[in-house]
Formats: sequence, C-alpha cells, structure tokens
Amino acid sequence: MRTKPKNGVRADQNKPVSKLKLWLPPLIFLAVFVGLMLLFAIPMGLPNALSTIMNTAFALLIDTCFYIMAIAVIMGAVAALLTEFGVVALLNQLLNPLMKPLYGLPGAAALGIVTTYLSDNPAILSLAEDAGFRKYFKKYQFYALTNLGTAFGMGVIVSTFMLGLNITEGNVVIAVLVGNLGAVVGSIVSTRLMLLQTKKIFGVEEYEDDAPAIAESRGSKGGKRPGIGMRILNAALSGGKNGVDIGLAIVPGVIVVCTLVMLLTKGPSADGTYTGAAFEGIALLPHAAEKIKFILQPLFGFASSDAIAVPITALGSAGAATGIVKELATAGLVNAHDIAVFTAMCMCWSGYLSTHASMMQALHRPELTGKAILSHTVGGLAAGFAANWIFKLISLLIH
Repeated sequence: MRTKPKNGVRADQNKPVSKLKLWLPPLIFLAVFVGLMLLFAIPMGLPNALSTIMNTAFALLIDTCFYIMAIAVIMGAVAALLTEFGVVALLNQLLNPLMKPLYGLPGAAALGIVTTYLSDNPAILSLAEDAGFRKYFKKYQFYALTNLGTAFGMGVIVSTFMLGLNITEGNVVIAVLVGNLGAVVGSIVSTRLMLLQTKKIFGVEEYEDDAPAIAESRGSKGGKRPGIGMRILNAALSGGKNGVDIGLAIVPGVIVVCTLVMLLTKGPSADGTYTGAAFEGIALLPHAAEKIKFILQPLFGFASSDAIAVPITALGSAGAATGIVKELATAGLVNAHDIAVFTAMCMCWSGYLSTHASMMQALHRPELTGKAILSHTVGGLAAGFAANWIFKLISLLIH
C-alpha cells in the first residue's frame, strides 16, 4: 500500500539513494572512458592521440561539415522549387507504382534517390524538411528515408571514380553497372528492414505532417499570387535557409562519430609512425575484418584479402575507401569483379556510421539511430553479396 503524499511529495521520493546506485554508474563510465583513451594512447602515445583527435575533428568541420552544409543549402533550394512548381506531386503520381512495391514508400521518395546519388547522404534531409515533400509520407515511412538516401549517397562520385581505374582483368563499365544494381538491392533490404521496425513504433495510419512549411506565405499582403520571378526567389531562399539549419544540426554527429570511426579505421602515417596528424588511427576495424575473412571472402569473392579493407573503411567514409581502391588497383590486386562489389558497398554504406546519428538527430528522432544503423549494416552486406553473384552470373553468360 502506497504512503499518502505529504505536501505533494511521494514518500518513496524521500528515500535515500543507495551507495551502489550512486557510485556504480560514474565508476563504470570512467572505466570505459579511460579504457577507450588507453586503446588509442598506448599505440599512438597520448600527445599524438589527443593531437590527432583535435586535428581530425577540425578537418571534418572544415572539409566535411561545411561541404555537407553547402549541399544541404543547394538541395534545400532545389527541393523548395520542385515543390513550389508541382514537380514533386507529378513524380509521386508517376513513380508510385514503382516505389510502392519495391520500397514500400510513395513515389516522391524517388526524388531522394536522385538527390543523394548526385551529392551525398544528408541531401535527403533537405527534402525531408520541406513540408510539401513530407505530406506524401506516413510517419512510419518518413524515417526510413535516412536508409534510402544513404544507400545512394555519393553514387555519381563513386561510380565515376571506379570508371577511371585502370585494371588488367575484366570490363570496368559492366562492373560499375553491376555495382549500382547491387546498391539498389542493398537499399531495398535496408529500407524494408527499417520499415518493419518503424511500423511497430508508429503504426500505419498517421501521416508525417508536423514539419513547418518552408514558406508559410508566399503571397503579397493583398492576397495576390506573386509573379513567377518572386515565387522562384522566395522558394529558393526559404529552402536554402532550411539547408543552413540542417547543416548546423549534423555538425556534432559528424565530428564526434566520424572522428571515432576514423581513429578505429585508419592506420599510422606513411612511414609507420604517429605524428598527431589528422586521420591517423589504430586500424582496429580492418584488423577485426581479417579475423573473419573466412566469412567475408565467400560472401564477396574478393581476389585479394587486402580488399576487405575497402568495405570496412566505407563504414566511416566512402571517400577514404575509394582511396584504398586506387592503391589496390595500382598494385594490381583487384579485378572487375572486385570493382563491382566495391561500387555496391561504397555506395550503399557510404560512411553511414558517420552520418546516421547526425541525420536522425536532425530529424528529431535520435532514438531511431540504432535501428537505422542495424538495418543499413544488413543492407550493405546484401549489396556486396548481390553484386558478387550478379557479376559472376553475367560473366558466365558472356563467356
């Protein structure tokens, strides 16, 4: 039987906190924090580790965050214009028969594929902030856009880079096309897995209509619709302003998460020493991948075990992963089959560990980050697996 509240305070609130509950959480945190610091400080040296963390964070701010903000501003303006002149509504009608069975999303979601393919993952956020775009999505569908957009991030950059490689075995053009097809498979798997989880949370009835309109009023004070020139200017500037807000919102996630991922992915400087420069690290993730290469090799069929470093690096940065591909190609360690798998996985993963947290934060749903990451991990593996076997099938048919 509960004690009757006295002066509005429940009796159980007056109970003293046990010493175990008081001391245990901070001690566990300190143990984990010190352990993490030692993980980097022992091989790198504490001064070099701290210097690398600061330099990496600064480089990410200047080279990555501002770049993403610029993309968000441009894509925000484009999204607003497409909404203002009815293009999104038209695409929704035309592509709904395709997008619904494949992804379980309305046709308007195809616009997210195009924008991220031409730029990078966070471009989807510029669309998501537009009220004219959001209205086509039910709440459970809306947050799966993070997975859909990430699966095509940097698509044109990765594809163009792969096409420029010189390899001695196989057709690069076919390999890149197969890689893009593999990324599509991965995107379907990732998006569908995310939808299974968001359906349980939000149900299937409610529409996502709680976003502020990018331009609440574009008419004049007298209610007369402005001319086409003012409509273009107002829409572009309103959408661009949303892009600035999105760019600022993702800065903490990109810097914090990507710095950690880079430290776990990259190795020492070229001469094998630690200098405190940006993007040095202890290469723990590639080393872990080596331990399970007996599983990864049959899945992806790489010509060399060194190739495993590419998808592992793509977890944190697709750009860094393509740099490894270039080194392997120069050394003659990759063939067209590998290029197909690289293209699929670099596109589908495209640094999602670095961006998913900040993207969900920008969408005001940080609690969905873990679900999005888990779904996309499976999606990226599916992309590489699909590219592997599709390329082998095509090779058999050609020969």
